[in-house]
Amino acid sequence: MKTNLVIKVHDKDNVAIVVNPGGLHEGDSLDDGTVLTMSAPAGHKVALMDIPCGESIIRYGEVIGTALEPIERGDCIKEAQLQLPQAPGLDELPLATRPSPSVEPLTGYTFEGFRNPDGTVGTKNVLGITTSVQCVAGVTDHVVARIKQELLPRYPNVDDVVALNHSYGCGVAINAPAAIVPIRTLQNIARNPNFGGEVMVIGLGCEKLQPSRLVADEQGEQPVRIHDTTEDAELSADTLQLQDESLTSFSEMVDSIMDMAERHLQKLDRRRRETCSLSELVVGMQCGGSDAFSGVTANPAVGYATDLIVRAGGSVMFSEVTEVRDAIHLLTPRAVDEGVGRALLREMAWYDAYLEGGKADRSANPSPGNKRGGLSNVVEKALGSIIKSGNSPIVDVLGPGERIRRKGLTFAATPASDFVCGTLQLAAGMNLQVFTTGRGTPYGLPMAPVIKMSTNSTLGRRWHDLIDIDAGRIATGEASIEDIGWELFHLILDVASGRKQVAADRLGLHNDLVLFNPAPVT
Repeated sequence: MKTNLVIKVHDKDNVAIVVNPGGLHEGDSLDDGTVLTMSAPAGHKVALMDIPCGESIIRYGEVIGTALEPIERGDCIKEAQLQLPQAPGLDELPLATRPSPSVEPLTGYTFEGFRNPDGTVGTKNVLGITTSVQCVAGVTDHVVARIKQELLPRYPNVDDVVALNHSYGCGVAINAPAAIVPIRTLQNIARNPNFGGEVMVIGLGCEKLQPSRLVADEQGEQPVRIHDTTEDAELSADTLQLQDESLTSFSEMVDSIMDMAERHLQKLDRRRRETCSLSELVVGMQCGGSDAFSGVTANPAVGYATDLIVRAGGSVMFSEVTEVRDAIHLLTPRAVDEGVGRALLREMAWYDAYLEGGKADRSANPSPGNKRGGLSNVVEKALGSIIKSGNSPIVDVLGPGERIRRKGLTFAATPASDFVCGTLQLAAGMNLQVFTTGRGTPYGLPMAPVIKMSTNSTLGRRWHDLIDIDAGRIATGEASIEDIGWELFHLILDVASGRKQVAADRLGLHNDLVLFNPAPVT
């Protein structure tokens, strides 16, 4: 006999999402006596009671919309039946009002990482070749292919060489206030722990963003360590401009870059993994191709693992402003102090103004795929998204492109776009990422391992060789949130140590960097 499975998150909810992979059909009965009046695909919401026109539709114990027409008990709720509620106002939200939860520290957890001169720790050993302008991308791609073929085999302790190409650097308003976002993003990506402090910058020569600016911090000085220390960072940086008059041919350009790369490869090849405290991990949490299962399976498991990492002294960042904005009232009380709470509000207000300036609003999110997966609007999406942050206090807030400053849970403000968020988390110092998906995406980053987690088992089975963990087992009762959270926690340590390889790295599936540039293009 078929079991009709639905998930109701909160006692106040008047809807539940369908779990059965093939969905439910008209006439199917639920345990509470609800009889479906129509078919409902997996992940879509079924009304558990009559909802009159104008009444609230509640999921996660929060209002996700008001009914634009009467909805009968047993109806499958459609996007067009919900009116998007107003976003929470930012003027009177509670700041730092929730006492920090009392938890036991986790001790004794370690991973095998690469220690850097600046005190950070890498999970990979990669040569990154930064570019100051998109004009040189063809050359760097050519050279990287040569390096991989001719040089990399001689340096077995180096995992990879990657070109940090992007679409910025010239034809831009380089002195506009918002230009600091892409510039500091590039500066800080070059200092990602997985690059070992070995920085190469290839420029053209006539661009507005000169290579020398990418090896200095925002004040034009050598960077300092990001962790609690007074010592200066050691940065081994080389720059080369293709328009240098001493380079009289393309082959001389290539040879010069190859020589420069070999010097850095020699240094990187001396790096060895050593036992490091889990407190040196900086893990980025992200979701993409989300569905209605995201907020009840994968994201809660990620949140559980987030709390474990924080309890062990590590650093976790969560992001995606537009997928936080409608749940900000649930986060400001968790700020460790009022200053952090105000910083959260600052980033929300900045993005509100950014969208307004582009004559867009938050209704531009979610995507068509999100909606096919059962997410009706950005409010429902945000309530499921923030669960990745777990229950820990929020200790800091980063603007786009800034680098992590404190251990614990940090909100790193980024757009929701997968590629832009990943780029900004790399700049923030992430050395490993966890990415949850319900619809499926082959997203990956060559600079840092990306653990892919499916929110439903249908995707986990179909993409069995692309998904690293199937959290859909939570929906079917085969595993608990705690089970999957611990499984993810241990996988993070194994991947960070090089003992296990994520699917994206094994298959070579890697996305380009995509800079967030809110400044004008001239």
